[in-house]
Amino acid sequence: MVKIRLRRMGAKKNPYYRIIVADSRSPRDGKFIEEIGTYDPLTTPVGVTVNSERAKYWISNGAQPTETVRSLLKKAEVL
Repeated sequence: MVKIRLRRMGAKKNPYYRIIVADSRSPRDGKFIEEIGTYDPLTTPVGVTVNSERAKYWISNGAQPTETVRSLLKKAEVL
């Protein structure tokens, strides 16, 4: 199954996430298919950038977003 989920980047206590499309069996920071956006929780307001065209493409092809990514996609007005 293909999932849309977060990949943690950044230094210790300074998280920065990339929104990626990956196989559900791959590890959190491991191999992925495509990067479709970013999420920066430390900025004010929270920084979310998403390539909405690619996100809609993957969702239409059966990719399942995690709960966190689903809420971020709603904030970015993709869903």
